Amino acid sequence: MDKEVLENHKKYLERKTLYKSFGCDVDQERAFIIEKAQPLYGDILEAGTGKGHFALALAKEGYRFTTFDISKEEQKFARLNLKYFGLDQLVDFRIENGESLSFKDKSFDIIFSINTFHHLVNPYKVLDELIRLLSFEGKLILSDFTKEGMALMDKIHASEGRKHEVSKTTLADIEPYLIKKGFKINKASSKFQGVLITYHQLI
Repeated sequence: MDKEVLENHKKYLERKTLYKSFGCDVDQERAFIIEKAQPLYGDILEAGTGKGHFALALAKEGYRFTTFDISKEEQKFARLNLKYFGLDQLVDFRIENGESLSFKDKSFDIIFSINTFHHLVNPYKVLDELIRLLSFEGKLILSDFTKEGMALMDKIHASEGRKHEVSKTTLADIEPYLIKKGFKINKASSKFQGVLITYHQLI
């Protein structure tokens, strides 16, 4: 196997071990989100690929989907991550700015955004774009860290000599915005992840 793929996989395993040392099983957290989002159907989009942890979880379940990130570097890590498992062919990797996406209106039935919103400078602008892309029968699944999850991330970043930068916008802020836009919301939460499963309110 390609040396770059193997080195990236080694980093992936080290990252998982680090999370586990703080009491968080990354695989279980991703599986929890997928379980709560069921059923999944149609065209699927992931907004904010990052290093590909959620993309890998989706691909392992056999889903074909599109994923985008604004960072070419992160997208490269994600592609290498899936390539190790032979799953990269299931995924259409795109470089996109979440505030101005190139996809047509209503082009996706399921849209995931996992642990992305706390990084965004203009979260509502991105949210409006995701709403634009969602089919009328579709579901928008937003997940971000709970207070315990944020505390965990702070500890992990501190252990690496870094600071976890976050915006002020939380899922609790986004919820009334979506309701005002006519969405119905189901909520779920694990210790580390809050999840909003949103869909259009049918008359």
